[in-house]
Amino acid sequence: TCLGTLTGSSGINAEWPLRPGLKNMGFAAKALENAHKEIGDADKVHDMMDDIQEQTELANEISNAISNPVGFGNDVDDDELLAELEAMEQETMDEALLDIPDSAVPNLPSVPNTVPTRPAAQEEEDEDVAALAAWAT
Repeated sequence: TCLGTLTGSSGINAEWPLRPGLKNMGFAAKALENAHKEIGDADKVHDMMDDIQEQTELANEISNAISNPVGFGNDVDDDELLAELEAMEQETMDEALLDIPDSAVPNLPSVPNTVPTRPAAQEEEDEDVAALAAWAT
């Protein structure tokens, strides 16, 4: 036989190199048998793979929902946003101008309390203009 003991002048046993391999194959067969007992049949494996796929799809949906900003879509008008930004900047600038401290304003003359009177020369000229206007009409 092929696996029989070969002895000759060298005295080497032909079964010796095959024993570790056969022993390892026996261990592998036992490990596969235990794994199949734990996992079960192919239907259970398919069910497990379906569950994994469902969970992966759910995770992708959650990721997409988080990555898309709420309330903003592709319908945002850039010109409208720029106009709003300019209005906000103008409002900020107006508030800054209104908050100028009194020490920053130079000393200006005070506003008069009385109405100034017309000089006499101005009245004569007005009478001349009135006479000229009466003559022209």
